Amino acid sequence: MTFQRARTEEQREVRRRAILDMASTMLDEMPVAAITLNELSRRVGLAKPNVLRYFESREAVLLELLERFLQEWLTDLAAELAAGVDKGSAMPERAAAVADILSRSLAARIVLCDLFGAQGSVLEHNVSVEVVTRYKRASLEHLTTMTALLQRHLPELGENATLFGLQTLVMAGALSAYNTPPPSLQAAYEAEPDLARFHLQLPESLRVGLMATLLGVLPRD
Repeated sequence: MTFQRARTEEQREVRRRAILDMASTMLDEMPVAAITLNELSRRVGLAKPNVLRYFESREAVLLELLERFLQEWLTDLAAELAAGVDKGSAMPERAAAVADILSRSLAARIVLCDLFGAQGSVLEHNVSVEVVTRYKRASLEHLTTMTALLQRHLPELGENATLFGLQTLVMAGALSAYNTPPPSLQAAYEAEPDLARFHLQLPESLRVGLMATLLGVLPRD
């Protein structure tokens, strides 16, 4: 991929999208930690200084991707909850359905979970106040959307819906690190099956964790 010099705002936006799309492709091939600005520049066909005209750092690219993926997920989640939660059922049944849908939906988006896992320790570093503030504002809007979705199907959550939504995303990010062990660890699990209890499968581990969290925040008779 090669580019002529960007002279208009439209051309600059085309380059921004190309950089983001290439970073997204790379995340399908490698973990977040393996993404480098040098490799991203090479693949997108721009010199590194040119990439830095559009994004101030590797982390800025990944933060913008995380915001994009979160928005896409919430759009899909609204339809998944509407189809999978029976509003006429009792609270325990609705809570179980919500936990199941959230866990399956997030586990199907492992890149999103990996980015969440790297957010606090990696992605929010090496970025300017302007970039991280813009990202946090967008995140707050998305958390508000998620809160409304949860309250629609579990109104009993009340104000705790915001806390539960935030904990859901943090938990998905943390557990994703254990979902795909590196080759050496996978070999150790195969050689000693007892060790495999440390291999946390994301869908089931997340479902159990979310259900336990809901039991803690939902009102009891």
